[in-house]
Amino acid sequence: LFLQSTPATSISTVQVQGQQINLQPPSYTAASQHAEQMKKPGQNFMCLWQSCKKWFQTPSQVFYHAATEHGGKDVYPGQCLWEGCEPFQRQRFSFITHLQDKHCSRDALLAGLKQDEHGQAGNQKPSNK
Repeated sequence: LFLQSTPATSISTVQVQGQQINLQPPSYTAASQHAEQMKKPGQNFMCLWQSCKKWFQTPSQVFYHAATEHGGKDVYPGQCLWEGCEPFQRQRFSFITHLQDKHCSRDALLAGLKQDEHGQAGNQKPSNK
């Protein structure tokens, strides 16, 4: 796995259909590789990209993470691999807009988590036997 590191001060801006979208690095420190999938207090938003499942404090952190780690020009697979999303072929800039509108709004992230919980609910309930 090759991860590109960018200085924390860099701000990428992409023009999408006349809209300017700032990809600002959120103000948080990256956890160590092993701790990334553990939920910490205050982290209520999860990246639901194909088997990613990393936790973040704000929807904008999820968007920045997904846009750079999953939608970066060297890693974007050509389609959205978010859980439950139709895998249509999309240009990268179209994908960034789609990501922001459909998956990384506060409501969409919370709804996605509820669906995720229902999928795992059978494992978490104590058995009545």
